[in-house]
Amino acid sequence: MTDQTLARPETARSDARNERRLRDMIWVPGGTFRMGSDDHYPEEAPSHRVKVDGFWIDVAPVTNGQFKRFVKATGHVTMAERRPDPKLYPGALPEMLYAGSLVFLPRPGITDLRDWSQWWNFMKGADWRHPAGKGSNIHGLDDHPVVHVAYADALAYAKWVGKDLPTEAEWEFAARGGLEGAEFAWGDDLNPEGRQMANTWQGNFPVENLSLDGYERTSPVTAFPANAYGIHDMIGNCWEWTQDWFSSKHPADAAKACCIPENPRGAPMDGSYDPQQPAVRIPRRVIKGGSHLCAPNYCRRYRPAARHAEAVDTSTSHLSFRCVLRAEGPAT
Repeated sequence: MTDQTLARPETARSDARNERRLRDMIWVPGGTFRMGSDDHYPEEAPSHRVKVDGFWIDVAPVTNGQFKRFVKATGHVTMAERRPDPKLYPGALPEMLYAGSLVFLPRPGITDLRDWSQWWNFMKGADWRHPAGKGSNIHGLDDHPVVHVAYADALAYAKWVGKDLPTEAEWEFAARGGLEGAEFAWGDDLNPEGRQMANTWQGNFPVENLSLDGYERTSPVTAFPANAYGIHDMIGNCWEWTQDWFSSKHPADAAKACCIPENPRGAPMDGSYDPQQPAVRIPRRVIKGGSHLCAPNYCRRYRPAARHAEAVDTSTSHLSFRCVLRAEGPAT
């Protein structure tokens, strides 16, 4: 990072705690931008104007090393390490309610991409320490994003470091790096001059992974170029939690929003629940950024405008987070 990037508010320089919080963060000046897209998946529409105040954001997702320090200091036990509450899953067989998390493990001969259960396995013993299940570990992966973290785990970490999770608008504004209207965080070409700009899937998902970017699963959080704001990994590698409840579409521009209700973060709306599981009332939050499993033939969500729903109790091998701090900007 440059000296300018590391500039701190005068008050923060005199406050050791603020100095620690702002370490490895970047100031994103506020502004108004066009959020969402009318050209891709339906939940990204309609494109609409949004105003965002300035904020600090982590330069990269929270890593295994950082999360390890949090767990050591607090004794936090993630949701993946706890047996699910039977009350939340009516009709589930008791023997199916065990501690674990979703791990990507495709079966051979997959042809129907509509059935994600062919490559996602709820694996007993999978958690942030064991990303591929029992027997796996994170040795040598301290600089990789922590995975298998549910929303509550991400929020607990954010509170511990005195920060917060970003709103969807803050996240998208930061990911765009000032390139309003560009398809990707670096421009309109997925691989400019053949260069791999993020950890995504190359090949025929989910059966052929060419790993042209050098990684089959997660990668170090600064392995790929930062965007114009100096922020790494906003695209690919791992999805990231945001504060917002999911809705099936964006609100329209303020002048046209008379009939489209806003989706408040304070309480889930009906649209945030999974319509495929009406009996299971687990609300869903917006996740952003795509992951190393996003491919041109499946889940082209490696774009700032892209968004997806994730149940708050769910953790996976490709879901992480980063934090924000809403405070004054750098001293001039």
